[in-house]
Amino acid sequence: MKEIYLPLHHGKAPYWLLNRMKKLAKPVVKLIIMEYGEKAFLERLSSPIFFQSLSNVLGFDWNSSGVTTVLTGVLKAVLNNEEFEIRVAGGKGKNALRTPEEIMKLSDEIGADGKTLVDFSRLAAKADSAALIDGYSLYHHALIFTPKYFTVIQQGMNESERLARRYHWNVYSSVPELENVHDGIITERREKEVINMLSELSRDAKKVCVDIVRDGSFRKDYEKLVSVSRWRKGLMVPKKIDWKVIERAYNLQPDRFEDMLLIRGFGKETVRALALIAEIIYNTEYDKTDPAKYCFAVGGKDGVPFPVRKDIYDEVIEFMRETVKQAEIGDFEKKKILERLSRAWM
Repeated sequence: MKEIYLPLHHGKAPYWLLNRMKKLAKPVVKLIIMEYGEKAFLERLSSPIFFQSLSNVLGFDWNSSGVTTVLTGVLKAVLNNEEFEIRVAGGKGKNALRTPEEIMKLSDEIGADGKTLVDFSRLAAKADSAALIDGYSLYHHALIFTPKYFTVIQQGMNESERLARRYHWNVYSSVPELENVHDGIITERREKEVINMLSELSRDAKKVCVDIVRDGSFRKDYEKLVSVSRWRKGLMVPKKIDWKVIERAYNLQPDRFEDMLLIRGFGKETVRALALIAEIIYNTEYDKTDPAKYCFAVGGKDGVPFPVRKDIYDEVIEFMRETVKQAEIGDFEKKKILERLSRAWM
């Protein structure tokens, strides 16, 4: 089986390749939607293996961070027109920052609830950048939605290690609570030092974090934490806290961790401090396990590979093969794609 890596890759796909991918993507995507429905298509995109496979089928053969940005751009070009009732908002860098305005415009076109979509988009971005502290900084955010359903695909980078990591969320019809939200995270390795406040195992710790902010004890507890760190080796306590943000959070008296997280300026260093206070001062542990489900690594720093789900791969390959056979594309394109499928994961 061919192994998949996700090294951080800077650069752009050539226009001839992008144009070819768009040409092939439209009939393939159209057939999937016609046969299985819009929700099923979103559910497939929420699978890291399907997403990677679709990229390879369309001709983007490199397994790198570029898969995410290129395939998202292709899907955006194909889906954002009158022929479909699925839209893609966001993208990389500046495009990600314009996501709220883009969502409102695109949601009007298909009769979706723009406000709910913007709320979900903001929460998802904050979740993977601040509530899951895994050493990767988000730089890509794409929301895919229909009039009723939505999902998000995000990507982060670890510049020092030159690695990327892609976050696939489940499909939702309303804004979810932040617990076990990922359908899969594709990465080259699992990280050892993680604060995972998105886990059900962190439920009690999240409640403690909210209580600390609501009762105004953050500063006092933070000073205790700093004091403990002087004799406890390896305790990574944030050195700078934005106390204006903490004051703003106290004045707002958030009821839930999600509400607190959405406060402007409430970032990962604040979450880290709160999680450590919950554990060290209040003896309430958070989940330290990396939630990555799909790690395509041979070795890695700890020398332990994480196995690829061959059964899922086989299922996806067969699905893609049948879809391509039925798609309205030329015999030459079909032949090339089927040849690529036959050797893709040998």
